[in-house]
Amino acid sequence: MPQLMKGGKYVYGWSQVREDGKIQIPDEAIREYDFSEDQKVILLPGSGKSGGFGITTVEKLNNSPLRVILKKNPSLAQFKLKKGELIRYRVENYCWTQISNQYIELPQDTLKEYGFNPGDQLLSVRGSHLALAFLTNGPIYEEALKHPELSEF
Repeated sequence: MPQLMKGGKYVYGWSQVREDGKIQIPDEAIREYDFSEDQKVILLPGSGKSGGFGITTVEKLNNSPLRVILKKNPSLAQFKLKKGELIRYRVENYCWTQISNQYIELPQDTLKEYGFNPGDQLLSVRGSHLALAFLTNGPIYEEALKHPELSEF
């Protein structure tokens, strides 16, 4: 897994948004974040600079300062919403989905709300201990465009 910029984050490679709304999670990320088959994950909005989103588990979110999101939105915390159904908290959208065969799947409406279309390339990045990041712009994304050797998923 390369580090594209000195002192920058490590990247796994490119994950393409498929026609059916599926996005592959790189093998290495599955292991590092300890994701498992059929595990339910929460989508967190990305930063204003890098865009995209992150995925994490309820357990990790509950053990972070962001646990307030789950406390204020029990239907999200308990997966009572439909898979991929967005809930707005403050000014950001959140939802949940499930890992299946190393993919997450989002409904077309959810993809559009996040600003994604089938065929878009998301840069999968080791975000923090909290969430695996899928970026859509920003300095790391721009640098990654200069590296054709990056894996594609």
